[in-house]
Amino acid sequence: MPMIRSRIGIVLAAACLALAAAVVDGVLYSPVAAQAGAVPGTTPLLTATPPSLATPQPAANTAAVAGASYVGSRACQRCHAAMYERWSHTRMANTITDPKVNPRVVLGDFSTPNPLVTFKLEDVAFVYGTKWKQRYFIRKGNDYYPANAQWDVTNRVWRPYFLQPNTEWWVSHYPAAAGDNSTRPTGALCDGCHSTNFDVKTKQATEWNVGCERCHGPGSAHAAKPSRTNIIDPSRLDYVSANDTCIQCHSQGQPLSNPIAGQMHDWPVGFHMGAKLSDFWKLEEHHLGEQSYTHYAEGTARKNRMQGNDFVQSAMYTKGVTCASCHDVHGTAYNADLIKPAQQLCLTCHGPNSPNGPRGTTIEAHTKHQAASRGSDCVECHMPKIEPTIANINVRSHTFKFITPAMSATYKIANPCVGCHTSQTNEWATAQLKNWTGVSPWRMQ
Repeated sequence: MPMIRSRIGIVLAAACLALAAAVVDGVLYSPVAAQAGAVPGTTPLLTATPPSLATPQPAANTAAVAGASYVGSRACQRCHAAMYERWSHTRMANTITDPKVNPRVVLGDFSTPNPLVTFKLEDVAFVYGTKWKQRYFIRKGNDYYPANAQWDVTNRVWRPYFLQPNTEWWVSHYPAAAGDNSTRPTGALCDGCHSTNFDVKTKQATEWNVGCERCHGPGSAHAAKPSRTNIIDPSRLDYVSANDTCIQCHSQGQPLSNPIAGQMHDWPVGFHMGAKLSDFWKLEEHHLGEQSYTHYAEGTARKNRMQGNDFVQSAMYTKGVTCASCHDVHGTAYNADLIKPAQQLCLTCHGPNSPNGPRGTTIEAHTKHQAASRGSDCVECHMPKIEPTIANINVRSHTFKFITPAMSATYKIANPCVGCHTSQTNEWATAQLKNWTGVSPWRMQ
């Protein structure tokens, strides 16, 4: 663990030297604010503009953070200018965007009539998401409600957005007419994770985005007198608490206490950094052999935003690896804010004949595929894209285990072998694996 923490500290310090503008997944992150209107197919310009707070705001929903107040991310900029600049162009910093402030964030085609789209762009108070899908929140009273259509960013088409019965656990608590989200408020179901210090009573947040204090805790004391002792640094926490920094939102679960303020909530109400997540939140249950809306029968997540549910099952987690061992949420030039390109990152700890694996004198000896081929790419076999996010678009699993063709036959979960060799069967793949040398036959069952 000391070695892991040291490496994380070095990575975070070095990352401060990153450029303010970078191309990530083909999206330009630029500090120049966009003035043009939405053009379908163009890339969003992500430029967070956190509010300046005249008065520090108390921690909402809990008394767990005694004596500390929220001051907003702008207060961090004075001392952490380079890191703030990188962060301000990340998707974390731009989770929720007012399209009137930044019109270029809008990706959906509002210029062409579509029967799915029963709302107008001028009705949209907030835009959510820019990578896989984009949703549109409409204000009603003191809360917001998702529109009935969402934009598929990859396929560039409109798709319905409405959760059917027997999907998410909360759906039965918010009955709605088919295709109508006007009874499903984002305050109870979304906003706690899309903001910093969201108050369930006032429906207001210190910051409408994942700001600095979301991960570092309320910063009033630190802003007044900077010290390591009066701010939370996740990289200095034990591995459970460090990972919970991310798991609080990147997981599927339920609050331990519900309803809260008269509503059923779908995020860990009351949790702030410095508290214990398991005192507020439980991960979605899974029973081996049963496939559900959230899980494949063998336990891997079956939908997006369940990286935490996956990760806590992994050998990586039990060995003390943290999310920050691979990701820097302050922003990098690599996909998913990885600290290195994915293959380089894996090989940092998993070189040939490493005690951590793989077994073999070369990577090709381990993968039985040619160098630089898809079959020799670590994530293709250990993080396959099998978790649906929208339509035909899947995201990568985070259990890091190799799903064998035999497991597919038993648990009806996709495996990376036939995911790549699409014309072949599980039986063919199983036969191929049995002929591999240097691989335990017991792990192929």
